[in-house]
Amino acid sequence: MTYAVSEIRSAGKPRRQRLSHAAIEPWLYLSPAIILLVVVLLVPLVIGISYSFRKFSAFKSEYVGLGQYQAMLSDQVLGQALVNTLWWTVASLFSQFFLGLGLALLLDKPFRGRKAVQALVFLPWAVPSFLSGLTWAWLFNPIIGPLPHWLFALGLKAEPTNVLSDPATAMWGPIVANIWFGIPFFAITLLAALKSIPSELHEAAAIDGASPWQRFTKVTLPFLAPTIAITVMLRTIWIATFADLIFVMTEGGPAGSTNTVPVYIYVSAFKSLDKGYASAVAVLLLVLLIAYAIALIGIRRTLVRHV
Repeated sequence: MTYAVSEIRSAGKPRRQRLSHAAIEPWLYLSPAIILLVVVLLVPLVIGISYSFRKFSAFKSEYVGLGQYQAMLSDQVLGQALVNTLWWTVASLFSQFFLGLGLALLLDKPFRGRKAVQALVFLPWAVPSFLSGLTWAWLFNPIIGPLPHWLFALGLKAEPTNVLSDPATAMWGPIVANIWFGIPFFAITLLAALKSIPSELHEAAAIDGASPWQRFTKVTLPFLAPTIAITVMLRTIWIATFADLIFVMTEGGPAGSTNTVPVYIYVSAFKSLDKGYASAVAVLLLVLLIAYAIALIGIRRTLVRHV
């Protein structure tokens, strides 16, 4: 009897070992990626959040608790930057999405020269954002650029002046540049989603007498909905944290009319050398974007549940 019990125990031990090895093995494979994410993302995030509780001077820093966050409540420049960021993000995202969707629908149809058109559509995404900013700043320059003269010829401006030098119109310069820069992202992703829709569904809808608009709203859009949700969320976050184009074209001016939160963070950290306050503003932007992502995911789940 004792021998039988010991045999059962010895047989059970390798099985437990195999189960433990099976549980640990996936984490061993994932460990390089996990270590990289911790070092590249988590550690800088924790350090940045810790900086937001400190006040930095030239040679020392001191703990100020929530002092940096309290200072944000009375910062009018930050308030204007939040408004500018909202306008910059919404205008850029709206135009990029609908123009990208239109290009994706166009490129989904066979026509002569489609490959050449695809190359031209995807070209802006391959251009570095710094170079894009310089190019568009040159285009809006009335001395060496053509755009002010075209706007004057079309009657949209009283004279060929620089759009970027007028506080009332300065934000339109980076927005136009960002639209041109971001359209390929939506065109590429939505075109890939369109290619995955079975052609039999469109053929069956056409046989049933559905119009092109009905086929688009009843067949195409439901299949595109998951891709639209994730691309809109990602692109919103990228635009809201995108400072390259604005800083290269206007540096947040004139008179703060193009000063967005990322530009304000950069200026506070590297020009004013106030790393603590810049970190606090960055934490505020992080919280706002997390809240936006949670809300969008919740809305998507609600829509999927009712479809």
